[in-house]
Amino acid sequence: MARLRIGSRGSQLALWQANHIAALLRDRGHEVELEIIKTTGDKITDVALAKVGTKGMFTKEIEEALADGRVDLAVHSLKDLPTDLPPGFEIAAITQRQNPRDVFCSRKFASMEQLPQGGRVGTSSLRRQAQLKALRPDLDIYSLRGNVDTRLRKLEAGEYDAIILAAAGLNRLGKTELVKQVIPAEVMCPAAGQGALGIEIRAGDSATRQQVAFLDDAAARATTTCERALLNKLGGGCQVPIGAFAELRDGKLHLDGVVAHPDGSLVLRESGVGSDPVALGESVGETLLRRGGDAILEAVYGQGIAVPQQP
Repeated sequence: MARLRIGSRGSQLALWQANHIAALLRDRGHEVELEIIKTTGDKITDVALAKVGTKGMFTKEIEEALADGRVDLAVHSLKDLPTDLPPGFEIAAITQRQNPRDVFCSRKFASMEQLPQGGRVGTSSLRRQAQLKALRPDLDIYSLRGNVDTRLRKLEAGEYDAIILAAAGLNRLGKTELVKQVIPAEVMCPAAGQGALGIEIRAGDSATRQQVAFLDDAAARATTTCERALLNKLGGGCQVPIGAFAELRDGKLHLDGVVAHPDGSLVLRESGVGSDPVALGESVGETLLRRGGDAILEAVYGQGIAVPQQP
């Protein structure tokens, strides 16, 4: 069987994900090696992601290693992969999806509703910030960077009353002790692709594509393709205030999309049902733009954004 080299970021979660895929490949008889690659996003840890504004900041260096032939495949959190991949790459597989929702983590409070007025909440995601502010304009939102362990440690140390994280990452790492509430998607619409892993390869590398084909999950492929089509229609990267959540129900795709002003003053929500993932994503995205999403995103891209401050 083939010898496959996997490129991955070095965070605990990224390594869990890469090792998970490596184990599945080894079960198929492949010899697998792991190469840890430091990305731009890993190097800039003291600035809110929305201020960095680099598309592909968690993927660029890994793609360079792919292009150079140093690695054969890359394992990404799908939500970190730009919707428009650079030429020369393709997503060969999208894995079965973990819970795509966000979770409320706290030592002292059981839910968002229980947070006191002026409660300190940590997140560096404009998407989460905007939806939080819409629900609770009285909360103080602060920038929270670092890997999952770092974020949980800051919460434990009392720097925040609560933090918002992705359910999938905490479930994968078995670090769910501080999860107090799984936030319903209709309250906080998740990021496009959240909870799924994307396996990226060199475009046209049919041998590797064939070897990872068993990892591709049809339901995850359909729902995330739909969400990413919406994101692409809105011209968004992973750090803009856009949420997208698709589910398969009775053989049909149901998509909820959100575009929100970072201060929570305006949250546009739109839904649609269809069978073609791309057509549905583009249609809901188009409606959001028409209803005022274009003006919100123009303000964000024009740097007029209220990014959480450092505590």
